[in-house]
Amino acid sequence: EVMMIGTFGGYFVLEGLKTISTPTAENPNLNFLNANPLLSILLAFLVGTAVASLTGYFLEKIAYRPLRNAPRLVPLISAIGASIFLQNAVQLLFSPQLRDYTNPDVISRGIGWPIEIAGSQVLITYTGVLSFALSIFLMIGLYVLVQKTRIGRAMRAVAQDKKTAALMGVDVDKVISQTFIISGALAGAAGVMWGIHNGLVYYFLGFVPGIKAFTAAVLGGIGNIPGAMVGGMVLGVVESVGPAVLGIDFQLKDVIAFLILVLVLIFRPSGILGTATVEEKL
Repeated sequence: EVMMIGTFGGYFVLEGLKTISTPTAENPNLNFLNANPLLSILLAFLVGTAVASLTGYFLEKIAYRPLRNAPRLVPLISAIGASIFLQNAVQLLFSPQLRDYTNPDVISRGIGWPIEIAGSQVLITYTGVLSFALSIFLMIGLYVLVQKTRIGRAMRAVAQDKKTAALMGVDVDKVISQTFIISGALAGAAGVMWGIHNGLVYYFLGFVPGIKAFTAAVLGGIGNIPGAMVGGMVLGVVESVGPAVLGIDFQLKDVIAFLILVLVLIFRPSGILGTATVEEKL
């Protein structure tokens, strides 16, 4: 649902910019959104990631930190409760109706390059290419952050052993808060990309993408960042071309994603790049 918050943040920015008039002699009805499309999209991303980061920060403070030493099932229940709360809060504030996501005129949905796969037409859209390029950029940035920076080393240390990391001088609470802020920013960016590509925003939009994100993580290997990236790419390609290859309706692409999740959990729960581990209980 943090992704949904980011989507709404970007939506209201673009809606606001649409109301700012910047007339010219050639186009007296021109608005800021269409006069400065790249700047408008950038502002939407900045606001979307900012509000999502704040949401992630407060979720960690309220829903996770008090339960840090509780049994594993308890934080999961708390997360479900936080998700339901965010959905209902947004529904109460902004109504449950679907809203059209405002895009600059130069970014047209449903327009792109048609290609033929297995005798069926698959459309590679401009917004899809934009989302793909931004995803690659964010994934590389996240990998560099986690593997090459001081905060990344602290994150990995806390993930492996919080007590030992604390003994080595790592501020565990601060690192976990920073992790939630970063993950919130990434979810917010994904939300803005989702809105631009799909053209809709509503209070329940985070559910299915959240399940698919979990599927991608399981497919690649839980706790393995490159694996999650590979899993996301594989899942996206299979969803895009799977219906055409199998000769089924494109609306059934979600079924393919959930089928992959079930098969991976049954036959290779460690994922593509993950490694099986054994947990000893004393």
